[in-house]
Amino acid sequence: MLSPMQSVMLGRVQSYLLEGVDARACEVEVHLDDTANPRETVVGLPDAAVKESLQRVAAAMTSAGYAYPPGRVLINLAPADVRKEGPVYDLPIALGILMAQGVLGTSADAGPDVRSMLIAGELALDGRVRPVRGAIAMAVAARAMGVRAVVVPAENAGEAAVVREVDVFGVRTLAEAVGLLRGGVGGEPTSPPDVETLLRQAEAEVDFADVRGQEAVKRAITVAAAGGHNLLMLGPAGTGKTMMARALPGVLPSMTADEAIEVTRVHSAAGVLAPGSSLVTTRPVRTPHHTASSPAIVGGGIVPRPGEISLAHRGVLFLDELPEFPRPVLETLRQPLEDHVVTISRAHGSVTFPASFMLVAAMNPTPKGDVEAGEVGRRAMERYLSRLSGPLLDRIDIHVEAPAVPFGQLRSAPTGTSSAQMREAAARARSVQAARQGAGVVNARLTRRQLDRVAPMSSDAERLVGQAVTELGLSARAFDKIRRVARTIADLEGADGLDAGHVAEAVSYRLLDRKG
Repeated sequence: MLSPMQSVMLGRVQSYLLEGVDARACEVEVHLDDTANPRETVVGLPDAAVKESLQRVAAAMTSAGYAYPPGRVLINLAPADVRKEGPVYDLPIALGILMAQGVLGTSADAGPDVRSMLIAGELALDGRVRPVRGAIAMAVAARAMGVRAVVVPAENAGEAAVVREVDVFGVRTLAEAVGLLRGGVGGEPTSPPDVETLLRQAEAEVDFADVRGQEAVKRAITVAAAGGHNLLMLGPAGTGKTMMARALPGVLPSMTADEAIEVTRVHSAAGVLAPGSSLVTTRPVRTPHHTASSPAIVGGGIVPRPGEISLAHRGVLFLDELPEFPRPVLETLRQPLEDHVVTISRAHGSVTFPASFMLVAAMNPTPKGDVEAGEVGRRAMERYLSRLSGPLLDRIDIHVEAPAVPFGQLRSAPTGTSSAQMREAAARARSVQAARQGAGVVNARLTRRQLDRVAPMSSDAERLVGQAVTELGLSARAFDKIRRVARTIADLEGADGLDAGHVAEAVSYRLLDRKG
């Protein structure tokens, strides 16, 4: 029995909260009062999942053989003015209660190992520790704060261990976490994965060698991959557009370690990281259905979460049947395509998500999926294309036709260009861009002033592009798109300046541009 001086007990454990894809410290304070009437309260702007945590904690502690306090239990999550969500605080709350009870020591004499850790995990009713979102962001935040160790669910340990200079301890049960903090069990941190080897071994799902025909489209995709350009494929149903979009990551350069960690942080924060996976090793390809809402595409929610454009960060966002997407949804893409980030604003603040992706879209010429002959077919095609706004098409650098493949090519052995050949050509062009513009600055990102400097045109090229702008009624943005694509075509050929051939090919990729 505790004396009156011991009736009020305190415990403190460090955890984290997610703001977008970034983590920041959250202190879990536990106040126990055995003399007060039994009552449980969680303060600090908790959501429903956090408020329910004490029920899970009570059952988990009892299952693990620990006594749950009989009096008043007050949990404060600091800072108190930032909304908290999810079951991530279950394990810190349970350990904080045990600290307050003296099982792990009081807040006044807690050991340095406990106080120098960030701890997170969801508790099952039988005391097991379940995985949580954002473990890699937690490890990144710990490193930035100078915290040398984190305790996470065992399923999240490989993910968090990707971050160097932080010791990661994975626990499977509440009892195991207590034993770890007492120095009894699980004292060895999780070994960090070999990120470079994982990235080298990553392979794309589809090889372009498996795509019959469509050599003109493969050429356009090589140009798009070489310069980071957005791409639209137009053709009847069943011509391989979706297959080629899925093969595109095999042509893009492999992700660097920093890019892989960036992508993994986004997927972990969104809760879509594969169970037991430590790292996203291939460039993502996101394929939302045309019934997806604007928040699903760009992100949103009461507590904002990443949308499809952020899940496609450093990869490809593939929109199949582009005109079937609601126009307001498509218009929300215009700002991220320019700025490569998306900001979600709410009453309590705003969150910025990364959104640096290649947009690859596909569409049929008509709702039926084929092309009808004559004036009726032409009008049906024009009506279908009118669902796409001019400003959106302006932001797509390359429009290319994917025609039906003849039966003979479908039956023949694959002899076309492979992903390896396309990747090699794109890599050479990217190395030229890196030497000229700096690492990471692809031609699709060049400003008008930079284009004037790095994309000088011959007199024939100037005359040809002027004619195209006048006859097609191109906007200033489309004019710059032509110059950027022509610059990439020249890089693929190793040319310093732009000649008429480079510009002619770039103009041919403005398939959907028309006057008016």
